[in-house]
Amino acid sequence: MNQYIYIKGFKSYLQLERGMSANTVVAYLYDVGLLFSFLNEKKPSIGIKDISTNDLREFIGFIDKLELGPYTQSRVVSGIKAFFRYLILEKIITYNPSEMLESPRLGRKLPDVLTIEEVEKIITSVDLSQDEGERNKAILETLYGCGIRVSELINLKISDLHFKEGIMLVTGKGNKQRLVPVGMAAEKQITTYLTHMRPTLQILKQDNDVLFLNRRGKKLTRQMIFYIVKNHVEKTGIRKNISPHSFRHSYATHLVQNGADLRAVQELLGHVSITTTEIYTHLNREDLRKAIMDFHPRNRSIGV
Repeated sequence: MNQYIYIKGFKSYLQLERGMSANTVVAYLYDVGLLFSFLNEKKPSIGIKDISTNDLREFIGFIDKLELGPYTQSRVVSGIKAFFRYLILEKIITYNPSEMLESPRLGRKLPDVLTIEEVEKIITSVDLSQDEGERNKAILETLYGCGIRVSELINLKISDLHFKEGIMLVTGKGNKQRLVPVGMAAEKQITTYLTHMRPTLQILKQDNDVLFLNRRGKKLTRQMIFYIVKNHVEKTGIRKNISPHSFRHSYATHLVQNGADLRAVQELLGHVSITTTEIYTHLNREDLRKAIMDFHPRNRSIGV
């Protein structure tokens, strides 16, 4: 079986036709490579058209023994299904053996959500007398005020900012672009950073249009954003497991809790499916307790 031809074609399909991100492409190619490695060892003479659903189920059993987590296993199944859909589209095979393949059941684990007061506490913990203070405050304001992902934040360009219209152009997963409203606090702090701190940097030519830079004038890494968030959360003494995504989660949660339409929030977050956005409709425990105490008939006073 000339697996390399199939993998090369699948890569082009993911990049050009599906428009998937580089990270997803790498992950899916790894998954297919893992499948071929398994088949080459167990059934070295099998052809691409001979792969059956049972073969794929044996493969899933194999990765389960590798003690991969359910999320990783689910992604592997998604990668395998995408590969066989590609083979069908290209008419390399006529039967899709992956159609009946099931992914492991995943529980939806909600990231910790910050209260409005906690967000304010974290942002005001920034020491503006330090060299990176104005930048760090602008980063936190943007994460919470715009609800964007870390990858979207570090790739933001000055030319993406359209403050006259009150929006920014964000490039998300699969290079899909969307317009996101910019909150007043975020706009004010970004403007302060652009006016006072950024002009003091020796900026590398290739990063001249990148919004957030390190002290050497280079684009920030994902790891640096995680460090900035962790550092300022620790300063406040907040005992929650907070990451940059917690600001995005809090942004969406606060919008929904204050009456924002779920479809509008889906658009703002850049979610393809509304089911992904529904994770943000949860209420915190105090909301739930209050609702039960106020409205459940067994919690009302009973006349004798």
